[in-house]
Amino acid sequence: MNSKEIKTKVDLSDIQQMVKRYHLGSEAVRTINNENLLPPGLIQRLHNNYPKYSGFFYEDDAIFKDKEHYSGLKGFREIVQTLKEHGIELTHIKDREFFIEVYRFLATRYVLNTIDWKNYESDSNYQLVFPQPGMIHPDEVKKYADAPNEEARKRVVEDYMHKTNPHDGKQKLNKPWYINDEGHLEILEGSQHKYPPVKLILDKTTQTCFSFCTYCFRHAQVRGDEDMFVQREVVQVHEYLKRHKEVSDILITGGDGGYIPYERLLEYVQPLIDDPELRHIRTVRIGSRAINFHPEWLLTDAFKRILELLQKLTENGIQAVWVAHISTPHDVMNPASVAAVRRLKRYGVAVKSQSPIMNHISLFYDENGKVDIDRSAQNWIDLGNVLAMLGIGFHSMYCARPTGEHHYFTAPLADISKIFNKVYRSLASINRPSRYITMTSSAGKTSLMGTAEINGEKVFALKFNEARNMEWMDTTFFAKYDEQENTIEKLVPYGSDKYFYEDELVKIEEQLSKALEKEMKLAADHDQ
Repeated sequence: MNSKEIKTKVDLSDIQQMVKRYHLGSEAVRTINNENLLPPGLIQRLHNNYPKYSGFFYEDDAIFKDKEHYSGLKGFREIVQTLKEHGIELTHIKDREFFIEVYRFLATRYVLNTIDWKNYESDSNYQLVFPQPGMIHPDEVKKYADAPNEEARKRVVEDYMHKTNPHDGKQKLNKPWYINDEGHLEILEGSQHKYPPVKLILDKTTQTCFSFCTYCFRHAQVRGDEDMFVQREVVQVHEYLKRHKEVSDILITGGDGGYIPYERLLEYVQPLIDDPELRHIRTVRIGSRAINFHPEWLLTDAFKRILELLQKLTENGIQAVWVAHISTPHDVMNPASVAAVRRLKRYGVAVKSQSPIMNHISLFYDENGKVDIDRSAQNWIDLGNVLAMLGIGFHSMYCARPTGEHHYFTAPLADISKIFNKVYRSLASINRPSRYITMTSSAGKTSLMGTAEINGEKVFALKFNEARNMEWMDTTFFAKYDEQENTIEKLVPYGSDKYFYEDELVKIEEQLSKALEKEMKLAADHDQ
């Protein structure tokens, strides 16, 4: 589908052809040309160094040309029909449709056209956005397939939703609150504040995504569960920040933080510039997958207003960071993604990538059912070098959170550690991930530092890089080595029946819960 040949010369006509192939709108094309976002030398170097990931020189026409995105069962069925008309017939439709009813489905035209449809089953973007057979256990799929009517199918779907662990790591405890100047309780329903320096904002405008990842860690958010996080009042955020000077960073996320419109972003960030009580905020992050799911948006005139606003932040000493989620070189080796990255950087926005190491996408098993250490590591080594070529900081790679269909995407920690170690030692120091591979739990983000030997026994060495009590980060601790376990939280402590922080963690969780209950009761009594 795409030429793997070395390109001895790439010129402007090649750039025009690849832009045409992806059916980019006139606005995006104008932006690319006016801002020189696709220099031929860069495209040539990317393609020639990593041709197997390249989406620059597809030789056939795009399959998806009209609709900007496809959503839900209806959108999925439209895709299935379009593919069938092009001689591509997807199987296991009931498996896929059951997954969609539980978790939802959304894919942009652009990401669909990055997929190599002649080799789609091994394409990382296909694995990323299309439900696959085996994600949900066959017994559960059978209940769905055998349901006699729509009402019965709906019950099967709702029953299964309760098994998906939508709020792993006790996220509900992270909702911040304060007592306002009138003595009333204010709960920030759409925010999380777990680690002192960083406050997360899940704004009302960022509740969906450009495309949905099949491994989504916030599936409750995108499918609209009743207990989801939705931040409606911006002034609440500012009032909370004034009371919490330990916060230096705010992270606008979702869903996808890239969905936030200019007017809403302005509400959040202008006071950071103007109000002396908010001068402790030094960084504004936007967590988004727009670079690889819907890069066309970043090339519009409307988005230019957001870029100018982010540039204004940097001119006032506030770092603006676009936190991307890039798992393979294929994610960004296409014309609009490269152009989007370069446009962000042109306006002074730092671009960094953090992404999970996931089976079938960026981690692979061999024909014997064993984790292929070399192939998996090579994906991340190549990614690290591609990120460097694009000027993207390689922030982190992390383990699958124990939510959704965790079993399908994960692998033993022992093998993941071997993959990470090879990645880390193979990349130049400036291009390595900025932290060791991590996994999130209620306690914090735990880094798997590697292995050690104590009294002749092999152990995992662990250390927090974020924690409910940040002083825990100063201590290295150990867990028994395990060849099969895939969740750090379930590792067995070495030399003790519990980890050093466990008793304090229980107290912190109880204090968080009791303090909020107390204030809610006082607020209720006050209102009576």
